[in-house]
Amino acid sequence: MARFLRPLFLGTTYTRLLHLWVPMLFVSVWLFIDMSRPWVPAVLLVPLGLVPAVRRGEGVQARYMLAPDEPRERGDRDAAISVAPSATWRDRLRTVLWLEVRMGLGAVTTGVTVWMPVTAVELAGAACGRPVDITLLPVSPPPWACALLVPVPLLALYGAVVGLGELVTVIARRLLGPSPAERLAALEERTEQLLERTRIARELHDSIGHALTVAVVQAGAARAAGDPAFTDRALLAIEDTGRAALEDLERVLGVLREAGRPASGRPTLSEADRLLESARGSGAKVDAEVTGALETVPGPVSREGYRILQESLTNVLRHAGSVPVRVRIEVGDGTLGLEVRNPLTAGISGPGRGSGLRGIRERAALLGGRARTGPDGGDWQVRVELPLRRSTLAGCRSLFSSSTTNRSSARVCGPSWRRSPTSRSSERRPTAPR
Repeated sequence: MARFLRPLFLGTTYTRLLHLWVPMLFVSVWLFIDMSRPWVPAVLLVPLGLVPAVRRGEGVQARYMLAPDEPRERGDRDAAISVAPSATWRDRLRTVLWLEVRMGLGAVTTGVTVWMPVTAVELAGAACGRPVDITLLPVSPPPWACALLVPVPLLALYGAVVGLGELVTVIARRLLGPSPAERLAALEERTEQLLERTRIARELHDSIGHALTVAVVQAGAARAAGDPAFTDRALLAIEDTGRAALEDLERVLGVLREAGRPASGRPTLSEADRLLESARGSGAKVDAEVTGALETVPGPVSREGYRILQESLTNVLRHAGSVPVRVRIEVGDGTLGLEVRNPLTAGISGPGRGSGLRGIRERAALLGGRARTGPDGGDWQVRVELPLRRSTLAGCRSLFSSSTTNRSSARVCGPSWRRSPTSRSSERRPTAPR
C-alpha cells in the first residue's frame, strides 16, 4: 500500500502535472477569443516549433519539471533531455511534434483533473440523497451504489495523473532527447576524456616510477657502500630526483585543474639530459649520442619521446641495476629514432613485460610509429621510430592536446650530450650524482 501511494508524496508528480497544464493556459485564452475554432492553437504551434530556440526552452522545462531528480554529473551532453537549440530540420520537426503531443496530453489531463473530482462530488451527493445530475454516467444508480462508486473517479484521477506524467516524460526523452549528431559529439568528448585520463596515468607512471626507482637504487647503494661521502652524494641525487618528480607531478595536476592548459608545458627531449644524469647518479654508466637538432622535433613527438626514454631508463635501473647503457637519438629527415640498449644480466631475461613496455608501444602507435622491445644479441633493446611528417602528426594533435611545433628550450642540451654526429659522450662513473 505504501508503494502504491508513494507518488502522492513525490514532488515530481506535481511538477509533471503543472507541466501538462501550462499549454492549456494558451488554449484557454484562445477559447475566450473564439470558441468556434479550437484547433487554431494547434496550427500556431507548427511555425513556433520551427524556431531553433524553442527546442532549448522546451528542453529546459522538460528537464527541470519532468525529470528533476535525474543525475547529470557527466554534463549536459549525456542528459536524456537536450537543452540545445535545433540544429537540423529533423530537430525542428521533432520539436513541432513534441509541442502537438504536449498540447494533446495537456487537454486530456485538464479534462481528467476537472471532471473526475466533479463526478466524485456528484456521486457523494447522490449517496446522501440529494438530487444531483451525474452527467458522466449513462444511468442514475441508487444511493447505495453511488456510495460504493465514490472512490472510483478519485482512483481514476490518481492513475491518470501519475500515468500521464510518466507518459509525457517518456515522450520528452524521445522527441527532445539528443540528436544523432549530439550523441556523436558526446561520444567524442567522452573518448577525449578517457584518452586524457590514460595520458595522465602514463605521465604519473613514468615520472613518479622513475623517481622512486632512482631513490631505491641510490638508498640501497648508499647503505651497501658505508661511505659517508658517497651517502651524501646519494642523498643529494635522491633530493634532485624527487624535486624533478614533484615538478612533473605539478604539471600533470595542472592538466587536471586547468582543462585548457597547453601540453607544451610538459618536458621534451631537449630536457632529457636530466634523465641521463639521474641514471648516472644511480650507478648506470650511460653512453649517450644524439644526431640532429632536437629543437626541430614537433611537440607531440618530443614529449612522447621524452617519456619513452624515461620509461626505458627506469626499466634498466629497476631490472638490470648498475650496468652500461647505450642511448642513441637520431633526428633524420622524416623520422626520430630512439634506441636504448643494456646488457642482459645473469638470471634475468630482461625488463618486465608490464604496463611500461606496453605504454611505449602504445605511445609509438598513436604517433604513427613503431617500437621494438626485447633481447637482441645479448642486450635488451628498446628501439622506437617516430615519424616527423606533419601530415602524420595532424591526426594526433587532439590526442596529446598540443601544437604542431615544439617550443625551443633555453637549455637545449646538458653536459651529457655531444652534438657531433659521430662523437660520443664519455662514460662517467657515479662519483657525482648531480
